[in-house]
Amino acid sequence: MDIVVFGAGSLGSLVGGLLAREHDVTLVGRDPHVSAIAGDGLSLEGEFDETVTPRATTDGTGLRADLALVTVKSFDTETAASTLATGSYEAVCSLQNGMGNEETLACHLECPVLAGTATYGAVRRRPGTVTCTGVGDIVLGDRCGGPAPVADRVGAAFEQAGLETTVSTDMPRRLWEKLAVNAGINPIAALADVPNGAVLEEPARTLSRTAVRETARTARAHGVPLSNREALERLETVAAATAENVASMRQDIRAGRRTEVEAITGHVRDRAREAGLDVPVTATLAALLETWEREQAVLEE
Repeated sequence: MDIVVFGAGSLGSLVGGLLAREHDVTLVGRDPHVSAIAGDGLSLEGEFDETVTPRATTDGTGLRADLALVTVKSFDTETAASTLATGSYEAVCSLQNGMGNEETLACHLECPVLAGTATYGAVRRRPGTVTCTGVGDIVLGDRCGGPAPVADRVGAAFEQAGLETTVSTDMPRRLWEKLAVNAGINPIAALADVPNGAVLEEPARTLSRTAVRETARTARAHGVPLSNREALERLETVAAATAENVASMRQDIRAGRRTEVEAITGHVRDRAREAGLDVPVTATLAALLETWEREQAVLEE
């Protein structure tokens, strides 16, 4: 399969690199990472130890492929969608954090848009190299739910490259489940500057579990059948499997970058308000992150 990975950051580089073991892959990213890959290949470290040679470019316009895999930050989805629209793809699949990305992509693209989740841990510490900090899985399927032949083809291609992949017919529930996990880990890990596993112990445990329950309740209010038990079990599983990992939001705050609060914690808060629900822990975490971002903007001026 011919695959474009739009957003060669940590996760995009890892997944794209693993796919490049069996498929023709083009990574779209930024220099100096792209130049390093173009010159010497992409080194996979940590749980993997190999070098692959995908194509790499900083220009994502006018590309053609069987699949475009979108791994940019949620606040860059609009720009990514506009750029992808200049090319031609049989399908596009989002492997991004947060909610609303698939709808944004679908507004710009005529091809099928798949939703996906990934639990692989990845850190890009230097150009041309990505470290896998934890082997996870990928779940993908039609963004609205139900069967989709194109999702079956994409899932088979991922499996061929050694990525543990599940093709799901209930992606709306899967996306809310992932959102609940992110809402229970990312803001706490970022604000307290702790690894993911910290949410398994007090005092963070109660805070995290409350945020997860608030997210599950919000999902149900919008017609998505996600129980508190299912969401909490998934939180425990992911936090344990990625206990030493540095959450993406924590990486952003450490680097002084914009976070994905709007698509994760802020999204839960806003959808809860639409449904007339009170989510005090989620609202507090969102406000703290938004306050930090506003101050960073002031400091950068």
